[in-house]
Amino acid sequence: MAEVKMLDANDRALSSGYMMWYRFSRNPAAVIGTLILLSVVFLAVFAPLITPYPKHIGAVVDFRARHLPPDLNHWFGTDKAGRDIFTRTIFGLRISLLLVIGVLGISVPVGAVLGLVAGYFGGWTEKFISGLTNVMLAMPPLVMALAVSNLLEPTLMNAMIAITLLWWTWHARLIYAVSKSVASEDYIEAARLAGAGPMHILFREILPNCVSVISVKTTLDAAFVILFGATLSFLGFGVKPPIPDLGSMVADGRQFMPDFWWEVLCPGFAVLYVTLGFNLLGDGLRDMFDVEN
Repeated sequence: MAEVKMLDANDRALSSGYMMWYRFSRNPAAVIGTLILLSVVFLAVFAPLITPYPKHIGAVVDFRARHLPPDLNHWFGTDKAGRDIFTRTIFGLRISLLLVIGVLGISVPVGAVLGLVAGYFGGWTEKFISGLTNVMLAMPPLVMALAVSNLLEPTLMNAMIAITLLWWTWHARLIYAVSKSVASEDYIEAARLAGAGPMHILFREILPNCVSVISVKTTLDAAFVILFGATLSFLGFGVKPPIPDLGSMVADGRQFMPDFWWEVLCPGFAVLYVTLGFNLLGDGLRDMFDVEN
């Protein structure tokens, strides 16, 4: 009679990890999204070495090269100041990634902590945090961001502040729903009776159950942050020129449509490219973690 081998905790973790990776790797869209984001990160990190005209990210003017169409010297053509659009687009991707890191690096931890606290403690803590979240969610996001940006100087830091003031709310509501459900489980009560403190229960027992939904939500939100930041710059409330930003590049080029179409199409395609990568990766992570819609 064959012996049945019992799996220990490490074997079960490896088996579970392998199944998640298998689901992810079998999703073509997720693999494509990962490759897209890897290429974006590579271009953003090594932008000074890849771009042919790195000085064109500043206030450079060359009237002899204005509105040149795409060719071997200028792959994406030139803009109204004679600057290379390919160079400015690559550096614009760097600005977009910095915006994502800044906004989500603050809003995700803040929203997660507030959601955990509200879901676990309940009572007046839950009412206060839920009420604050509902008030913030009641405000139109774009109007709120425009109001904040209008009061501050149009810089990357202030654009981050304007978006972060809104973005933590969605994460707080999501984590609140998960933590509220997990807090009622029997093993949480057992940990409490065993003498575990609130911090241990929040961050060692409840938070690991939220990692999957946080990962999926954060990845999908990255695409929205980029679009939101590009919208602010398009309207003149984002990154201050001459710093290259994809939204402001589209705004500058639209006045020359349709004759110089490349001035809008190339930075616009860059926005589409990076947001598509984040969305495809988010769908892949959702399948990998088996997170319900």
